[in-house]
Amino acid sequence: MLLSLSLLLFVADAFVSLLDDSLIIFLHVHLLGGLRGIIFLFALLGAILIYGLIGLTPMVPKRFFVPVALFIPLAPLAVLPSLIYFYERSQWITWIVSLCQAALALAVLHFLRRARDGRTSSRESQVNPPPAARSAHFMPLVTEHHLNSRAFSWLNLSAFVLINIFILLPAILAYLFLCASLAVGHLSQGFLALGATGFSVQVRKYVRDDGKTIQLVPMAHVGEPEFYRELTQSFPTNATILMEGVTDYNNLLTNRITYNRMATSLGLSEQQKEFKPVAGEWVPADIDVQEFAPSTIGLLNLIMRIHARGATAETVLPLLQYSPPADVQAQIWDDLLRKRNRHLLEELRDRLPNSDYVIIPWGAAHMPELSREIQKSGFHLAEARSYQAIRFGARKDRKVGH
Repeated sequence: MLLSLSLLLFVADAFVSLLDDSLIIFLHVHLLGGLRGIIFLFALLGAILIYGLIGLTPMVPKRFFVPVALFIPLAPLAVLPSLIYFYERSQWITWIVSLCQAALALAVLHFLRRARDGRTSSRESQVNPPPAARSAHFMPLVTEHHLNSRAFSWLNLSAFVLINIFILLPAILAYLFLCASLAVGHLSQGFLALGATGFSVQVRKYVRDDGKTIQLVPMAHVGEPEFYRELTQSFPTNATILMEGVTDYNNLLTNRITYNRMATSLGLSEQQKEFKPVAGEWVPADIDVQEFAPSTIGLLNLIMRIHARGATAETVLPLLQYSPPADVQAQIWDDLLRKRNRHLLEELRDRLPNSDYVIIPWGAAHMPELSREIQKSGFHLAEARSYQAIRFGARKDRKVGH
């Protein structure tokens, strides 16, 4: 009964998901989202139950139920690379996953029926019950004919535990790290890279035919002290440095924007404390908080409260209870990225006639758009150099909290 119920939930989740995705893609109708979420939750619990039973008892027919148990948790992992490179087609990717789940559900039902009919006909040939009795007998999805005879085996349990600990779990972790590396490189267009040793940034120098030079320096809010020192030492004395840093003249933020707690917990340094160029002319080139939308300011206050005071019930609960407006994601993206980029590019155009060398040490998320706009104005990439921003693993000279 447990196997039949779990399989029924898997089948229901497959076809409700396929129907919901089809309605969204072809008719632009969002109708089954709530029902789909409820069925998915129970189907996931059923998959976990089946997977536990597979390790606990050899009675579960693995050829039928291993795919059922693993599909729901592993399918989202399998499509991560597609979502990274083709996020704008995520609805179609979800539809394909639902279609594959429906096909798997039908295949499992088909082979279960064939296995049941084969074993049933073999036994009936021996006892030969009346046809009326056979037709009146109700057949569940999974019957005793499908189950193996042994109820428990130490070999089955040991193999299950070892496979999960030494094969499946390391493979999933390695795969997730690979996907994270692909996402970081793709979304930052190579300005930020995640490798086995840590995070690195790529500083790019752009030159125009008249000799003007712009250097894009991707920054990290927290990093190695050596990273910030090495960057500042590389800046020429005649450079104009367009500095990042949102101001708050009207005190609209209830908590100061700080990453000190994060830096301390990771044994790193905060950019505000370590990154202090000694050469060149510093020019504030960021906007003021008052130019943000009220929804962005409200969300920033909730988030920075956690950064300033730590993750406690008092700080996390208001964020969980926050009900954002419908367009909050687009608004935040425009405020924190595009609006600031536009202001920075205007400052760059004003400063460029009087400066031959301009350095822009801003966050890595700003770099792709800045690079495109700079190249549109006649600059071309002349040089690229990588710097290690964050190193993984303990170091002898690093002390957490210092």
